[in-house]
Amino acid sequence: MSVKWGFLGAGFVATAGMAPAVHAAKNAQLYGVASRSKTRSQALGPTHVYENYDLLLADPAIDAVYISLANNQHFEWVTKALHAGKHVLCEKPLALNASEAQQLRETADQCNLVLVEAVWARWHPRFQRIQELVTSESLGQLQQIDSTFTSVSKFVDNYRLQPEMGGGALLDVGCYQVHAWVALTNGAKDFQIEDITREVGPTGVDLTTSVSGRINGSVGVTAVSSFVMESSQTLVITGEKNSTKTHEGEAFTTWRKPSSLLIGDTTEVFAATDAFVIMTENVSSYIKDGSGWIVPVSDSVRVAQILDAIAACAILQ
Repeated sequence: MSVKWGFLGAGFVATAGMAPAVHAAKNAQLYGVASRSKTRSQALGPTHVYENYDLLLADPAIDAVYISLANNQHFEWVTKALHAGKHVLCEKPLALNASEAQQLRETADQCNLVLVEAVWARWHPRFQRIQELVTSESLGQLQQIDSTFTSVSKFVDNYRLQPEMGGGALLDVGCYQVHAWVALTNGAKDFQIEDITREVGPTGVDLTTSVSGRINGSVGVTAVSSFVMESSQTLVITGEKNSTKTHEGEAFTTWRKPSSLLIGDTTEVFAATDAFVIMTENVSSYIKDGSGWIVPVSDSVRVAQILDAIAACAILQ
């Protein structure tokens, strides 16, 4: 049987990414959508359209909920969905801060339900290959992780520009980079900041945050997150014996396009894939019988803790 999904929100990612993925997935059904626009909800092709979020959550036919609302709404609606007995896949960032993320983790545990942050890049076959190279020590002992996720954004009246709504480059695109740290360093149990610079825009959000630090005392890390710098997505992993880096295709958001990975002097090519479909099928399988792979919610809490630490240090600069 397919997992019956309900969507809260029908914005760009839900429309372009998740709805087609659920329709394409072999074990999922887009059963319902609730959003501020009935027209947008219907455009996703669900079986049912609901007038509001609460009505969707009240429908016992729905097994799981995908939440793609503004960042400051995640905590409220993830909590309500869990209390309504629904498994939850929530857009990144899972919450505005580590305290909220930990509370959501505890609620999911108490309700005995699945909670997953939709960092779809972690399901991409290329990133899975990077993890394999690191965990197998094919590169030797891990020494350095360097990354960028920058672009010249054209946001207007967007929650990403509002501090109270969880805006800013660090929370929006820095989370992808910190997820890579956590995934590749066995949870990034110890993180120390060495240097940080930040550019704050007129609305009060960070337009650029650049940070360097050290994980577990031995792995150097750097990350650049920006809404105002030239477009760049890179991920370079250096070990004592060899290195690997994303080659063709954006490091964190390659979607439906071929991509490649440079391992030393060797290039590995990955066919065009839709990581939204891979994520949907894995989360659905995990909900059904525990057979799929999901990003552990403990990883999401740790990412939130690191993002909090970076933001707090930037304020003190």
